[in-house]
Amino acid sequence: MTTVAVVDYGMGNLRSVAKAIERVAPTAQVRIAADAATVAAADRVVVPGQGAMPDCMRELNSRGLREAVIHAAAEKPFLGICIGLQMLFEQSEEGDTPGLGLLAGHVRRFAHEAMVGAHGTRLKVPHMGWNEVQQAKPHALWGDIDDDARFYFVHSYYVEPAVSAVIAGTTRYGIPFTSAVARDNIFAVQFHPEKSAQAGLQLLGNFMNWNP
Repeated sequence: MTTVAVVDYGMGNLRSVAKAIERVAPTAQVRIAADAATVAAADRVVVPGQGAMPDCMRELNSRGLREAVIHAAAEKPFLGICIGLQMLFEQSEEGDTPGLGLLAGHVRRFAHEAMVGAHGTRLKVPHMGWNEVQQAKPHALWGDIDDDARFYFVHSYYVEPAVSAVIAGTTRYGIPFTSAVARDNIFAVQFHPEKSAQAGLQLLGNFMNWNP
């Protein structure tokens, strides 16, 4: 039986993520993992997150989960969601916070002057609601998901990878920004698949069947 650890560091929408995974993979054993041993024992690891980056990194460190997440990202199918994407990078402008440094690049805040829509309307920050994702390259997790499919976002910051090869998806909100990344056994998204109806469930199902 496949085991999935949804990492609990006090900052994620854990129950919704776990329930969505259970829906697409009813035979899997989904565990809310608040300790490093449970993360290490799982076959697959999901790191959700919401809130402020400084709080998320502090809690991840204080709960002894930092090294477990780093090892999981190196060794097994790994899905990051929202802050779970942002923490993979080197540094965030939010509180000048160091991330895990697993991917080169930084996390930027949407600049006020760039928040202008197609018809000149001002766009609000945070970016909240449904938006299209353009698939930047083929990937198993995009399987049976239309290019330009809509997913649900809630965020004020976005990742800016230093290496374009890791970009798996992009979205426009005032500016084009990276909304998904992929490298080896890592796939991470800025949007919330657990809140994104059928496209989100398809992505989670693809993750559960992915063998990188």
